Amino acid sequence: MRLFGAWLEQATRSEAVDPNAMALATVDAEGLPNLRMVLLKGFDADGFVFYTNLNSRKGQELASQPKAGLLFHWKSLARQVRIRGPVERVSEAEADAYFATRPRLSQVGAWSSNQSAPLEGRFALERSIAVNTAKFALGAVPRPPHWTGLRVFPLVMEFWQDRPFRLHDRIEFRRDAASMPWTKTRLYP
Repeated sequence: MRLFGAWLEQATRSEAVDPNAMALATVDAEGLPNLRMVLLKGFDADGFVFYTNLNSRKGQELASQPKAGLLFHWKSLARQVRIRGPVERVSEAEADAYFATRPRLSQVGAWSSNQSAPLEGRFALERSIAVNTAKFALGAVPRPPHWTGLRVFPLVMEFWQDRPFRLHDRIEFRRDAASMPWTKTRLYP
């Protein structure tokens, strides 16, 4: 986790946009993979946290199959990190605390968007935003019950560094459970 922190810090200095962007892989009910970009909002020894609408496609897929893959790709550094592991919800207090830091219009948007559902037209979304803006005109916007954080607990982490002639450095860290120590293996490119 210290190595990841060091690489993320370097990416924060070198990536022009969203150094915390990561690809999130899930699988649907038929076993087909789905992949989308999300933003890392926190990480520590317990895992990697992002926030989402639980009614979204990713929320539903992770509810039925609570395992995920993450990929960070930092082109400016010619590096990537792959992470695999089980997924669990963050605490209500953690979700509330993060939600309170979001811009007000993002908070209203969490109430207004039926994420991943068919949208009959842009006007329907804009109407929903207007309704919720009026509804929450006074005071703090509460966190919707369908919106929370998810934590990917790393069981496998691979650090990849580009090298000349495609002879890349690949180091994999693996453990069977949180209480188990990491094992380190160098992989062929």
